[in-house]
Amino acid sequence: MDIDDYRTHSPLSDPRRHAALLDAVPADIATVAATARNVIVHYRAGGVDLPVDRQREVDLRWVDRILDTDQSRAPLPLAAARPAADRVAGCCRDHTLLSVGVLRQHGVPARSRVGFASYFKPGWHHDHVLVEYWNGDRWVWADPELDPADRRAFDGYDIDPAAGHFDSAARVWSAYRAGTVDPEVYGVDEGLPIRGAWFIHNYVLLELAHRQKDELLLWDAFGAMTEDIAQADLALVDGVAALLLAADDGDPAAEKELADRYAADDRLRPGTSIRSISPVTDTPVTVDLRR
Repeated sequence: MDIDDYRTHSPLSDPRRHAALLDAVPADIATVAATARNVIVHYRAGGVDLPVDRQREVDLRWVDRILDTDQSRAPLPLAAARPAADRVAGCCRDHTLLSVGVLRQHGVPARSRVGFASYFKPGWHHDHVLVEYWNGDRWVWADPELDPADRRAFDGYDIDPAAGHFDSAARVWSAYRAGTVDPEVYGVDEGLPIRGAWFIHNYVLLELAHRQKDELLLWDAFGAMTEDIAQADLALVDGVAALLLAADDGDPAAEKELADRYAADDRLRPGTSIRSISPVTDTPVTVDLRR
């Protein structure tokens, strides 16, 4: 994909009947991020004790359905303040997808990046999703979940890729394969077994899917994903990770090779349906992605 491909919506970021709501949001990243936080509250870490039926909103998946839920409670412009308890339950992926949707609605190239953040808990690398948008000169990483009022040692809306605050899944996988990181400190939470080499492996495939505008949920499973690293096709994911890193360095041939491989190899992409295990219910379901 080239830059212009990211100006248009994916099926997941498309607001459909809610396009006017996104049109009304100014396209500067600070406003976009504040709007995402106003509409979406983290389903478990948002400071609100939501009942299970509300937590299940984290599986809404499509921007238009997220906005359906929002507008059913608050039929207002997205900038109008919502009480935290009335916001749509989501996670980092949803804050990012809505932000990407607003930017694309205004023709700003934007995509989501999947990886691991080190700034939530010292010594631990949480799985996380950022916005990456084109500012006219370069791609910029921004975390819409971060409120600039919370003082940090770095700019959350212009995160330096070299600083180690956030690492793409491809970068972490490459470091793991080189033996320079402990995979056991990369995962969902240090108190859960959802971590380690198999998890990083799967996130490389998820990073590729998001780069190709298939902005899946973080608990979707497809293709070559596995929960047993001994069963993984290491060479396959090594190749994908190397191409992702080369594409990040501005190599257009790597970018094209990623798109070609994604289109040709059904191990690398979701089909018309995927298996999803919601973190709320822990129940595997099959989801039809054809709407």
